[in-house]
Amino acid sequence: MTADIRIRPVREEDWDAIVALEARAYADHGLCEGREALRSRHAASPGTCHVLEHAGRVGGYLLALPYPLFHSPDLSLGERPGPAKSSNMHAHDLVIAEELRGRGLAPRLMRHLHDTALAAGYRTVSLVAVLGAQAVWARLGYRARPEVGLPESYGPEAVYMAMPLRPAAPAVFVPTLATELG
Repeated sequence: MTADIRIRPVREEDWDAIVALEARAYADHGLCEGREALRSRHAASPGTCHVLEHAGRVGGYLLALPYPLFHSPDLSLGERPGPAKSSNMHAHDLVIAEELRGRGLAPRLMRHLHDTALAAGYRTVSLVAVLGAQAVWARLGYRARPEVGLPESYGPEAVYMAMPLRPAAPAVFVPTLATELG
């Protein structure tokens, strides 16, 4: 059940849990950024960085920041301070705790990001698929862009992906016999 899970902004006390989740997800693959780089992504756009809270603990996180379309942060470098000008929101890092996987939480976090980005006027969302996750992101509407070069820090199998943001279609009222008589 996912009703006991809520999405909320990252708080200062969340960083130990975020760093631990990142290490468990990426350390064996050489993709860890570490606390300071992760914190720099958050500092670049705190309003688009969130955690999944489950039973009073961090059960996952998503760090996203404005970044030019067809570019991505280098994992070996932190973000520079200052506002980024872009019509693209980059979903930089998303990790779900092992015990919560398989519940549709990654798509839920991404829907939250899409809604947040759309409301703020962003036109696209991008990400870098690592560890063979391209198929997962493709099912959510992301298109692989193999022509986009990536920093070496992502490894040779990483794929840049992007998708346009579209407002949800408004509900359309279609009169039925019941509503016309009602």
